[in-house]
Amino acid sequence: MKIDHKIIADLIQDGSKVLDLGCGDGSLLESLIKNKNVTGMGVDNWPEGLNESMSKGLPVMQFDLNKGLQTFKDQSFDYVVLNMTLQAMNRPDQVIKEMIRVGKKAIVGFPNFGHYKLVLRMLFSGRMPKTKTLPYEWYNSPNIRLMTIQDFRQLCVDTNLKILKQTFLNENGKQISGHLMRWRASEGIFLLESAS
Repeated sequence: MKIDHKIIADLIQDGSKVLDLGCGDGSLLESLIKNKNVTGMGVDNWPEGLNESMSKGLPVMQFDLNKGLQTFKDQSFDYVVLNMTLQAMNRPDQVIKEMIRVGKKAIVGFPNFGHYKLVLRMLFSGRMPKTKTLPYEWYNSPNIRLMTIQDFRQLCVDTNLKILKQTFLNENGKQISGHLMRWRASEGIFLLESAS
């Protein structure tokens, strides 16, 4: 199991109702159903990933997250997960608001564009950097929002969200803690709920 999937699974209580946004090939959803006994549904707009999810027998639907989550009722899920997809959204703020409307809690994982290696590579090469978590050229990247951990924390303030837990991974996928996290983390995973 990928480390970010394990961290997300550890945040979810057994037997919960989970909506996995940007579910891709369904590997996270499949793991949650098998290991956490969740009732889950996946949503994605990527046909190949949806086909793979369906071949695993997972309940998934094709849906453009940029158009909102009107299909789902308020508080209809215990957790709404969006892992490594927020940076590809047209309006991340709207997606986050919809996640909190639809779910009691939200889990968001994203690559940190403020990682010191990315910043230094861009500074010294003058080009957009590539890494394991961001392996694309600037012209073929699905990432349209380049955000940092500090940007995300500010988004939580701006959208009235409370950060319940935050976990950071380095470029090798190992969990890290300590000083200068906003520079050292290549990925952040946040558990959120409405502050109101």
